[in-house]
Amino acid sequence: MIPNTLPQSLIDNPLLSDWIGFEPEGRVRVSTGKVEIGQGILTALVQIAAEELDVAPSRIRTVSGETSGGPNEGVTAGSTSVAMSGAAIRLACAEVRALFLAHGADRLGVPAESLVVEDGRLRRDGRDTGHDYWSLAAEIDLTRPATGGAPAKSPTQYRVVGTDLPRVDLPAKIEGRGFIHDMVAPDLVHARIVHRPWRDARLASLDEAAVRRAAGLPIEILREGDFAALLGEREFAVQRAALIAREKAVWEGGTPLPDDTNSPDWVLAQPSRTRVVDTGTPPEREDGEVVSATYWRPFQTYGSIGPSCALARFEDGQLTVWSHTQNPYALREQLARCLGLDGAVTVLHRQAAGCYGHNTADDAAFDAAFLATRRPGRTVRVLFTREDEFMAAPFGAAMVIGLRAVLGPDRRPASWTIDIASPVHSNRPGSHGHHGFRSREALPDPPPQPVIRNDNPDAAGGGATRNGYALYDLPFHRLIHRTVDPVPLRTSSLRGLGAYANIFAIESFMDELAEAAGADAVAYRLSLMSDPRARAVIEAAAEMCGWPGDAPRGEGRGLGLGFGRYKNRAAYMAVAAEVEVDEAVRLVRIWGAADCGLVITPDGAKNQLEGGIIQAASWALKEELRFADGKVATTNWDDYPILRFSEMPEIEIRLVGESRDPPLGVGEAAMGPTAAAIGNAVARALGTRIRALPLSRERIMAALLA
Repeated sequence: MIPNTLPQSLIDNPLLSDWIGFEPEGRVRVSTGKVEIGQGILTALVQIAAEELDVAPSRIRTVSGETSGGPNEGVTAGSTSVAMSGAAIRLACAEVRALFLAHGADRLGVPAESLVVEDGRLRRDGRDTGHDYWSLAAEIDLTRPATGGAPAKSPTQYRVVGTDLPRVDLPAKIEGRGFIHDMVAPDLVHARIVHRPWRDARLASLDEAAVRRAAGLPIEILREGDFAALLGEREFAVQRAALIAREKAVWEGGTPLPDDTNSPDWVLAQPSRTRVVDTGTPPEREDGEVVSATYWRPFQTYGSIGPSCALARFEDGQLTVWSHTQNPYALREQLARCLGLDGAVTVLHRQAAGCYGHNTADDAAFDAAFLATRRPGRTVRVLFTREDEFMAAPFGAAMVIGLRAVLGPDRRPASWTIDIASPVHSNRPGSHGHHGFRSREALPDPPPQPVIRNDNPDAAGGGATRNGYALYDLPFHRLIHRTVDPVPLRTSSLRGLGAYANIFAIESFMDELAEAAGADAVAYRLSLMSDPRARAVIEAAAEMCGWPGDAPRGEGRGLGLGFGRYKNRAAYMAVAAEVEVDEAVRLVRIWGAADCGLVITPDGAKNQLEGGIIQAASWALKEELRFADGKVATTNWDDYPILRFSEMPEIEIRLVGESRDPPLGVGEAAMGPTAAAIGNAVARALGTRIRALPLSRERIMAALLA
């Protein structure tokens, strides 16, 4: 059942007024610290609030990610928004409804149990009492701590939750006013940044005359230390100047990246710190058959279709920043720290293109904020170019994953070891005590880099170790975690963190173990799985795809399956993929079965799962950064291809969970299982396994010629 205990968000932000307010003209203000980054969270939270308050969803105005008012719920990440903010809003709204019912009953001299709320109005015996939320709001003080004692509705009473509400954020976006890129101001100054190509590079020279000629209109060139920016009132002139400035900037020193940066050998050659975590009882001796394999996930980037953007204005000692950050409060704190503006910074979240982890939103916000302090009284707008996104964004960390199993007499693992080597997976602003802004390092007197003691802790979901603990019934499980640090590049959170590669490796290895045992891959998994919800999604996906299919192994067509439970505590997901392979992989069809517990918006949940499948397929088949001349050599879609619309397979999603179970995070559940399903399908189609991602034409040809 769904608990009524106070979630952490309500403990951290206890006042009911932090969450709920009643506004003129019958509106309800619902505040959240979570932000819309393409996942549909604001729609789900509107449904939860409307359900508990008994008002029409159209009455609700959401305030999201604004530090000037509203709860601080930390970062929007890790598929936790419904579980955290949704749980807080659910209990807060239930308590507010109970307060108004009790107060209305006192005014009317009737038992509270005789009253109901219908679209915000108090009714008794089917008749209007003349009271509603708005007429009583001035008499009820919501600046009181939530208790969690008010009964929230049970799922059997839901009328709004569990239905498909149209996305509340889409109308403005369709009309061209819903994105931060659409914001305008009468005093706007456009800016572009000349980014350093590698860490600690020094700007030796910049041909400013050539840059000004390219602009064709007056622009300003601002240089401080190794930071350079171009500013002007006409955006096209600033953009022309930026293109030439990138060519004319001469960089020296620093730490250029070698051409082989994106390789397992380079990653394993870097310094690292090792820890070992054992679970279960180790066997007295290992005398069974040993099966081992090593898997590789390369450095990748975010690939948001819309590049990052931010606006900032500094006036009368106060800085206001508009950003599509995932963590407005942490951004505010680090901006204040870096710019010496303690208590004088407001961050207002505004939506942008889909976000898949720590992209350049915070970097653009810092750039705009810094430039605004140099040009007070003007609104500065910083827009990154596509090349900026590739060069300046943090990278999704590469991973080398070794797996080793000792099989017992029953051909099941008696001993299991996973060995994960990877740089850190989180360098967001504030992580590890560091500000996290790339341009701050280019300015004079940058603060010292802190020593990164560890990656994200396992208790918080892990970084490189996320989903590194196999969910199967294993008598002895050893996890070796090698934190690769320091490295001369910035890595940070890319969607799913380590879960994508770990599930790919574990589920690929499960197929290899099944083959070694002479067993069917699905039956072998089920023989090692006692969790009934995990078994249910595996069985559902197998049934959906007609497992095991009738394609002979090694003849160019294959069916594969992958399973995971995101962070081993969020949504369960099993994915099956059918592929055709000759010189490249063609996705024929993908099926997914998911247990997300209570689903707030079924269509929204399916959208998230389908989107995760598509992105994971693009990562698995195409995406890989390249390095040359000391820097990133992939700077556009031509040399960093992503999955095209013409390459999309037919996708079928089935939700198999129960509404009586608490909601489980959905957004990243599909990533690892999809990669594993495709990898296993390709292995069956080829008759040989490729353990390194992406499953590119080059790797397929090498496997066929081996």
